[in-house]
Amino acid sequence: MITGKDLVELGYASARWFKDVITYANEHQIYGDELKNYIESVRPTHLELRAEPLDYYKNIKAETEDEVANVESVFSTMDELMRTPTLVGGTVMPDACPTGPGQIPVGGVVIAKNAIHPGMHSADICCSVMMTNFGKVEPKIVLDIAHSVTHFGGGGRNEYSVLPTELEDIIKTNKYLNSEKSLSLAKSHLGTQGDGNHFLFVGVSKNTGETMMVTHHGSRGFGANLYSQGMKVAEYFRKEISPKTPEKNAWIPFDTEEGQAYWMALQLVREWTKLNHTTIHNATSEKLNIHPIDRFWNEHNFVFKDGDLFYHAKGATPLDDKFVPDSKDSLRLIPLNMSEPVLIVRGNASVSNLGFAPHGAGRNISRGQHKKNNAGKTIAQIFEEETKGLDIRFFSNHIDISELPSAYKNADSVKRQMKEFGLGTVVDEIMPYGCVMAGDWQIDAPWKVKARKKYASNNKV
Repeated sequence: MITGKDLVELGYASARWFKDVITYANEHQIYGDELKNYIESVRPTHLELRAEPLDYYKNIKAETEDEVANVESVFSTMDELMRTPTLVGGTVMPDACPTGPGQIPVGGVVIAKNAIHPGMHSADICCSVMMTNFGKVEPKIVLDIAHSVTHFGGGGRNEYSVLPTELEDIIKTNKYLNSEKSLSLAKSHLGTQGDGNHFLFVGVSKNTGETMMVTHHGSRGFGANLYSQGMKVAEYFRKEISPKTPEKNAWIPFDTEEGQAYWMALQLVREWTKLNHTTIHNATSEKLNIHPIDRFWNEHNFVFKDGDLFYHAKGATPLDDKFVPDSKDSLRLIPLNMSEPVLIVRGNASVSNLGFAPHGAGRNISRGQHKKNNAGKTIAQIFEEETKGLDIRFFSNHIDISELPSAYKNADSVKRQMKEFGLGTVVDEIMPYGCVMAGDWQIDAPWKVKARKKYASNNKV
């Protein structure tokens, strides 16, 4: 009877493939040299990093001195990323900015063969945008109602914490999602939008004058929990298949049980995220007592499948309908910043865009650097200068200057490069009235309030 100990004695390190080899060896009664020859024919071989990066398309250029360092950094990190052995293609969008050495940049798209890379969709799985057209109604009324309905910041809420039975049942069949933690997050985070650059935007169609609402957020804790599990499984395969690949670029082979289950988990997270948007839009519609004229949505941070090819879009909008199964009239949403229109675009796949467009305006500098650059002004001054004429609200009542327009790339530059590189055609613009964002909600986070009280207590005179 062959056991794992026998394989170790033959000189092999304990690995996932032991189980299949042991089963086969015992069924066919093979030993000694015959066993070793069989093992050599079936055991995984290491995939090495490419000596030189694979070529990729560059749909971006620096138009100002400030952008030079950003674009150079994007290319540098893409050059390192494109040495990953699973990758067969890639492209970069005009709103690109680096996320770390050798990692997929925001605004990057890479194609992997038979592989899903959790690090290339990140924790904010299925970050996406949804638009509802409420018709000829005052934008302020819509923003007021929507503000009263939505929720930003940490944690969840109880008002909408009931999953559709069919969705909950199928979640329970997935090995990655069927846990008490996962189901709790799926329920409690419904109707919430998180923080960072997520928003609820209200504006008016340039073409029709109708008031439209756009929400921007991802899969919240439900998706983040899947990402954490995915990275652990990918790391297991990395050590076995390609140990020289950086941990952030580890992958799960699709043709494994783990890969199939992870792909299904991604689809369920997509369904949940669409439900989350819909929950907020429906609640707003009901409170307004207005039946929506139109609604559509699209992801811009997800993994898309075409045969055995997996398109990892880290902050890129899918133009090609084959990537958006619930596409409506091939329309997509591309937000820029709170003072600029949300673009409604339509476009076709090309050799250089791989079927994608930008997802927004992107950043040239980090949030922290932006704050340092404005250290000479008060928060109130900066806010007044950059939001004049707009109804800008922060759910936490604390302004986050790292989300103001100057923190982002020049919107006109992004639009020019979209046209130059063939990245979708603008068919309408939702002109800004105002928006709601999380703001600096951590100022009043429970742990910080507790710390302040403790400090005050310890320093009483």
